[in-house]
Amino acid sequence: GSVAWEHMDQVVGHAEANGLTIIARLGYTPDWARPADTPMTYLDATAYDDFAAFAAAFAARYRGRVQYLIVGNEPNLSFEWGYRTTTPQDYVELLRAVYPAVKAANPDMIVLAGALAPNLEPDGSPWAVNDLTYLRGMYAAGAADFFDGLAAHAYGLTFPADAAPAPDVLNFRRIELLREIMVEYDDEATPVYITETGWNDHPRWTMAVRPAQRIQYTLDALDYAAANWPYVRLMALWAFRYPAPTRSYPDYFTLVTPEFVAKPLYDALQTYTGN
Repeated sequence: GSVAWEHMDQVVGHAEANGLTIIARLGYTPDWARPADTPMTYLDATAYDDFAAFAAAFAARYRGRVQYLIVGNEPNLSFEWGYRTTTPQDYVELLRAVYPAVKAANPDMIVLAGALAPNLEPDGSPWAVNDLTYLRGMYAAGAADFFDGLAAHAYGLTFPADAAPAPDVLNFRRIELLREIMVEYDDEATPVYITETGWNDHPRWTMAVRPAQRIQYTLDALDYAAANWPYVRLMALWAFRYPAPTRSYPDYFTLVTPEFVAKPLYDALQTYTGN
């Protein structure tokens, strides 16, 4: 509706005024566009064309102002697929509808796909599909023709930034395993955009590190990516701020508090970047 567009206009205007780059993520489905009593991540195949029309309208409206668009978020999680079984084939069919519509409306829009959730779920899990398995399935279903860049999530968890990747390990360098799959399918020309990454320093979460480690690992990750990943176009830390406390471990991913009080990592990044 018009209120939603007006709100987005304000977000875009604020970003432009502050020199920020927007990577727009389109994924939630409004109440009126999905069956009753379904979650806002629910989008079935009968609505793909409608979603594509919405994405095209977004791309046209913000041409020259928003350059990047991600189709969905972590589609390999059942939670992000409307609490349903998720398959790469379903997601590729969504890309197949959205990509040409967006490009027709705004040829300059860079369409990102994937944004897969790193996980080690076994085959047949009702909760998620392993991200490496899912990416292979995307390519097997013909996804390469329907995105300009692969969005990826890379969380370090308890490992330092330079810890070696392995299929049975979740760490920062898991990106390299995704890249190997891209090369395997002759898609090495397509860049990677790390749209979520970082460490957590919650004092009691088992997947967290100490605050000083969080700072060091984050800065090491920036150095490592710059030296070793020429195919990575950007690295976005999750997350700058939440509007209100979650009162759980996610609060310890942020760079500033809800009141905009900077955390030590924010200060360290400011020094690192010279900004």
